[in-house]
Amino acid sequence: MDTLESGMLAVPGARLYFEVRGTGPLLLLIPGGASDAEVFRDLADELAARHRVVTYDPRGISRSPLDGPPPEPWLATQTDDAARLLDHLEGSGGGAVRLFGSCAGGQIALELVLRDPRRIRLAVAHEPPAMGLLPDAARYAAFFDEVYATYRREGVPAAMDRLGAVFGGRPAPSLPEAADNSGFFLSHVMRPSSRCAPDVSALADVADRIVLAGGRESRTHDVHRPVAVLARELGRELVEFPGGHVGYAKCPAAFAAQLADILAAG
Repeated sequence: MDTLESGMLAVPGARLYFEVRGTGPLLLLIPGGASDAEVFRDLADELAARHRVVTYDPRGISRSPLDGPPPEPWLATQTDDAARLLDHLEGSGGGAVRLFGSCAGGQIALELVLRDPRRIRLAVAHEPPAMGLLPDAARYAAFFDEVYATYRREGVPAAMDRLGAVFGGRPAPSLPEAADNSGFFLSHVMRPSSRCAPDVSALADVADRIVLAGGRESRTHDVHRPVAVLARELGRELVEFPGGHVGYAKCPAAFAAQLADILAAG
């Protein structure tokens, strides 16, 4: 399906590029890592028959230029941006908004539910890398510090190769993108997003609005561990989607079919 609308939204310190497809209940797709709206293009096309699907480039990524310093604190700034985008597109929302966030986007989706549960009808968080939840969180913090040091010392390719350890020892997945944002990700996203630890007690109060999900092929990968822990602590079923950590991009039709069913039931 062709993009029906694209635009730029001015937010404090940046401008956000966004795209809108389809009609129906508003569904915001939140990318993670170094990804931009392009990573969701095929998924959004599949979902646009039943939803008004919004995709965007997070600040500092691809077509969303910074007008100030990089996002600090990372999670609060990214959540502010997503909330402003929802304000721009739907106003108060009336509790009808659905969210899907993968990787770091999953952490933003969870934070949006906590911030305004009356607005968010359902949030699907797919493998948020919240290593701060894990009993060995300090080990992962040291690992991501090492990846960053590798980036500073040896450059992007060496650092991304080292990062593959959390993806089952494979290279970090190659994904559709409008621009290569690896340097920005390594500098300003990787460490703050991986150190996040969601407020489990607060999430328990809105657990009926949350679906925790992971990839069928990534269940043994380190990046899958936090969502499994979170599901257990909240007493929620962990939903498995087709593919691995980036199944939404690798097998979008099957992924969209399962996601559409979850959104319709929520």
